[in-house]
Amino acid sequence: MGFGFSHEFEHSGPEDGVWGSGEGLVCEHMVALFQLHSVDLRVGTVRILEGLSLEIPIGGVTAIIGPSGSGKSSLLRLLNRLEVPTGGSIEFLGQPLDQLVCTDLRRRVGMVFQRPALFEGTVADNLRVANPDLDQARMTESLNEVGLEPQLASREAEKLSGGEAQRLCLARSLLVGPEVLLLDEPTASLDQESIAIIENLLAKRSRQGLSLIWVSHDPEQVARIADRVIELVLANDGVGHLKEHSR
Repeated sequence: MGFGFSHEFEHSGPEDGVWGSGEGLVCEHMVALFQLHSVDLRVGTVRILEGLSLEIPIGGVTAIIGPSGSGKSSLLRLLNRLEVPTGGSIEFLGQPLDQLVCTDLRRRVGMVFQRPALFEGTVADNLRVANPDLDQARMTESLNEVGLEPQLASREAEKLSGGEAQRLCLARSLLVGPEVLLLDEPTASLDQESIAIIENLLAKRSRQGLSLIWVSHDPEQVARIADRVIELVLANDGVGHLKEHSR
C-alpha cells in the first residue's frame, strides 16, 4: 500500500507491465504526467531500452522495479532530459519534452541520485544553490525537515556521512519546489534511521501533491511506498523492455 493512499497496487498486473492504475488519482480526461510513445534509447552502439510505451499519471508514487541493467535509471534520466531518446517521443503534461527548455524542465522535474551529488562548500552553500535568497529561518526549517541539525549548516558538505549527504541532497531538491521528483534508489546503502526519515518526508510531500517516481530494488520498500508499479525486464536480447503480464 502506498503511503498516504488507501488502495493497493495490483500484483497480478495488466498486460502493459504497469501494476496499479492509481485509482482516484487519474481519470480518462486528465492529462498524463508523462507519456512515452515507443521510446528507444541507445548509448553509442549499446541498446538500453526499446519500444517503451507507457503512461504515468499525476500524483502519488510510481515505483520502477526490475533487475540491474534493465534500464530503470535510464528511464528516470529520460524524464528530465539527462538522456535523450534515440527513437519515439516523450510528453510531460501534454507537451513534447524536446520542446521544453532543459533548465526550466529540471526545476519542475527534480532528481535525487543514488549517490549524493554535493557541491563544494558548506551545507548552507549547497542549499543556496537551490535558493540563493534562502534566509536562516527557512534554512533551519529545511534542515529540520530532513532530520539534520541546523548547526550543520556551517559544516563542509564533504564531511557529512552518507546518510546526511543524501538528506542534504533531498532538502536541496525540495527547496527548488518541483512538481515531480525523480528518485534513483535514494535510500540504497543508508541506515534504517535515514531511510525512515526520507520515506516519511516524501510521504508528507506526496500527500501535499508532489508526484514521485521512485526506482527501488527493495520489495518491502515498494510495498510501503508505491501506489503503482512499472516493471522493466532484461530481455534475451540484453535490452530493457516493459514487462508483459498475463491476466
